Amino acid sequence: MTNGSFAGRCRQFWYVRPMLDLTKSPLAQTLELPCGVVLKNRIAKPAMSDSLGDGRGNPTDTQVRLYERWAEGGLALSIIGEVQGSPDFAEKPGNLVLRPGFDRERFTLLAKRGATNHAHLWLQLGHAGAMADPLISAPKGPSALDLPGLSCGALTLAEVQELPAEFARTAALAQEIGFGGVQIHAAHGFLLSQFLSPLFNQRTDAYGGSLTNRMRLLLEVVTSVRDAVGPHFPVGIKLNATDQLEGGFQQDEALSVIAALDGTSIDLIDISGGTYFPGAASSSDRAGSGPYFVDFAERARAKSDKPLMVTGGFKTLQQAESAIADGKADIVGLARVLVLDPDLPLKWLPGSADNPEFPRFDNPPEGGVTAWFTMQITKIANAEPPLIAADLGAAIKEYEDRDQERRATWNVHFHPA
Repeated sequence: MTNGSFAGRCRQFWYVRPMLDLTKSPLAQTLELPCGVVLKNRIAKPAMSDSLGDGRGNPTDTQVRLYERWAEGGLALSIIGEVQGSPDFAEKPGNLVLRPGFDRERFTLLAKRGATNHAHLWLQLGHAGAMADPLISAPKGPSALDLPGLSCGALTLAEVQELPAEFARTAALAQEIGFGGVQIHAAHGFLLSQFLSPLFNQRTDAYGGSLTNRMRLLLEVVTSVRDAVGPHFPVGIKLNATDQLEGGFQQDEALSVIAALDGTSIDLIDISGGTYFPGAASSSDRAGSGPYFVDFAERARAKSDKPLMVTGGFKTLQQAESAIADGKADIVGLARVLVLDPDLPLKWLPGSADNPEFPRFDNPPEGGVTAWFTMQITKIANAEPPLIAADLGAAIKEYEDRDQERRATWNVHFHPA
């Protein structure tokens, strides 16, 4: 079923999916990761761009309260999206930047408060590459591109070869501060995802061409991060099942990457999909009432025994429980449902089918729904009344205004004249 010898798998912290106790909700089971860390249940809040950094790369009081609030709601794992190892390729001016000289007190507070109620708080190791915000950076990806809405330069070979060490430094700092783990971001059109995609990656060196070459950087990052944090610190990865672009990264290629990851010391593979490529349809905005990637996860089982997290489209208790009970996922990533109700784990773990009602928007602009949910995240953190669908226009304006303010702060702080 899997690649590698038995002895080799033992050296890589071989994982055997545990039998579930059928007297309890599947979501209430603990989950032991290959590194030995145990998650208290099967509910995770996946990485989202909360945009709550202070514009200087540091956590704000609002961000600290947010992750404490989600932890109080009963989840096992929460992941902070797009934490940068440098300020040079940030996705948003609200991203955190963890590098030498960081504000240790603020990051330590975030790590401590986000671990309330025995929750795990991980940092997602990010690098936006070609998708970096051009107003605060000079975007570079695997290859130079000049497309409507997206223009970037190409990383040199030397710059590519420096990336694993950068990811490793950020991971080591996260461990030192007290975060519970890290996740390597290789999805949604950001840098490592760009290297996997033949649309973004047109290199002719050892990092382009065949899938073996296109996944080379990803595997080097995994190795470097593990070497930096040792065998007992959780290291996850977020991977696209597909980027949903014609001629891009497809499911069969994703399965091959998962087979390759099976021979590494990765502790958790978080399966998602889609891209933030300008004009591309978002998985989270698409029509449909069911989870997006559970069928792909079932195919991934034939390629790896690594624990699988499936993120995207879970809206009901029945959907989440079925994914675990049917063996398609080991843990479910609940994103927007936890924005609508941060206490949902406390309701779902005992088996109460209290499913949140999703807002319905009439012809929202591109990115508008994401802006609405991002501002609703801020409402959660500040214990303010929730938004309603009719607040969409005001939420978009507030979201854009906040980004503009933080861009100015970012450029003064990181790029002084």
